[in-house]
Amino acid sequence: QVQLVESGGGLVQAGGSLRLSCATSEIISSTNAMGWYRQAPGKQRELVADITRGGTTNYADSMKGRFTISRDNAKNTVYLQMNSLKPEDTAVYYCRLTLFSRNGYGVDYWGKGTLVTVSS
Repeated sequence: QVQLVESGGGLVQAGGSLRLSCATSEIISSTNAMGWYRQAPGKQRELVADITRGGTTNYADSMKGRFTISRDNAKNTVYLQMNSLKPEDTAVYYCRLTLFSRNGYGVDYWGKGTLVTVSS
């Protein structure tokens, strides 16, 4: 069974930093892609950042210059470095893994999330 476990969330004051981790039971390679999403109370889940099978990264506009997604293939872990945090960044952050078969079919798996709270 595919497993993803997020960690690193917590309480931080505005302007501070946190690093989130997502450990997966799967090997991070060119056969998969990963991303970070977040969901604030009363709002829909939104993309924060993702990294493709080829290693290309992209970010939501509000995160550019503040957040950085990276991966450590040796540890089967993806990270989200969060700097210059703002109160509006408060949300549950989720890790997503997409596994691709040889025929190109992909399926998404989700972690249970880690809560980030940014105080003003």
